[in-house]
Amino acid sequence: MSEKFVITSCEYVISAVSPQQYPSVKLPEIVFIGRSNVGKSSLLNSLVNRRSLAKTSSTPGKTQTINFFKAEMKITTDRVEYKQFYLVDLPGYGYAKTSKKNRSIWSKFIEEYLQTSDQIKFICQLIDIRHEPMDSDLNMFQFLINNNLPVLTIATKMDKLSRLSRDIQVALIRKKFNIPELSVLPYSSVKHEGRSELLDTIYNSLLE
Repeated sequence: MSEKFVITSCEYVISAVSPQQYPSVKLPEIVFIGRSNVGKSSLLNSLVNRRSLAKTSSTPGKTQTINFFKAEMKITTDRVEYKQFYLVDLPGYGYAKTSKKNRSIWSKFIEEYLQTSDQIKFICQLIDIRHEPMDSDLNMFQFLINNNLPVLTIATKMDKLSRLSRDIQVALIRKKFNIPELSVLPYSSVKHEGRSELLDTIYNSLLE
């Protein structure tokens, strides 16, 4: 059976550190953020079914700019239609192998983007499912909530744990964020588990 939602194309558009450098063509934006080395690049590659759209690295802090990728989704329901949007990859917060000054600069242009872009549909905040959320995760979550930005919490690297351990860790994430009904999507970039659910969420956001 063919998938209802398929990413038919995705290409790098531009890297930015200020509003003047954002893409001139306005499209809905699906944003990805998380701690350094949480698996953002791997998830993006999995989502669009490409091996090297976003470069992965074992070095935390590899992404140092706001990277825009233009994607097109083929939607097959009662008829076939296409929708275009941006996948936006933000620099990782928390530890990064760079100076404190650079981290401060990153923080400034990330906050500026999140607070000023009127194209954002929702934010995917990635949490490594193997570990308890850290203060930087909680601070970012609170920042997003305070700025009225819709958040989908994605628990990455779910293939590293057993099903029971996954359930325990998801419950822990909900407890740390102090929201019992928090929506948490477990995701495996290796096995593409969680991919269909994320595509569904993107589709629904594009309809709004």
